[in-house]
Amino acid sequence: MLAFLTCWEAVSRAGAVSADFFPPATRVLRALGAEAAEPAFWTALGDTLTGWALGLLLATAAAVAAGTVIAVVPYLREATASTIEFLRPIPSVALIPLAVLLYGTDLRSTLLLVVYAAFWQVLVQVVLGIQDVDPVAEETARSYGLGTWARIRHLLWPTALPYVMTGIRLAASVALILAVTAELVIGAPGLGARIAVAQTSQAVPEMYALVVVAGLLGLLINLGARLVERRALFWHQSVRGEAAL
Repeated sequence: MLAFLTCWEAVSRAGAVSADFFPPATRVLRALGAEAAEPAFWTALGDTLTGWALGLLLATAAAVAAGTVIAVVPYLREATASTIEFLRPIPSVALIPLAVLLYGTDLRSTLLLVVYAAFWQVLVQVVLGIQDVDPVAEETARSYGLGTWARIRHLLWPTALPYVMTGIRLAASVALILAVTAELVIGAPGLGARIAVAQTSQAVPEMYALVVVAGLLGLLINLGARLVERRALFWHQSVRGEAAL
């Protein structure tokens, strides 16, 4: 990080890029300190985290429930395959006009985009995880008379959990991207809206400072998701192998 900041400072000071458009890192850090002193900055950060967290929670809950039902019921898996493959590649940003039409610049617009983007990340992993169940283990569970819920709890869920955690980790990053994008484009309250205001008012150091905050937030979310994944899968061979190394 120190090397990156040093290169940033040197490039800007050397005049390779105009300081009006690429200010030195020291100016950006001073602007970041000024932003951190303003209550409005923390309010915007809270708005971004609220949209991210609520959207990720709703998407995960819906995807786990839907993915489990789809994977457990054979004819549903076949019936929904083409629909999922059609809807999943649609970029969430393409839904921005619909979100604005339905909810304006409200938090619900951000949630619509975040949930749509994060939902598919988790859903696909849930279906893949349940499909990865050992057929021999499944037949053994049936022969012992385990009911549907018992099989889901003791057989399907432990097999699918590593996939689910991977989906949640991917969805967490995607959810942040869509939350900031919604604020930036729609004007919903949050860091993205402050970045847009700084850009239109030619407050370039402040704009870069807010971009840095968004990047650091993404880094922290990714690290936190990996930590949760390791704790949730402490029993799994992959995590035990990492701990041994």
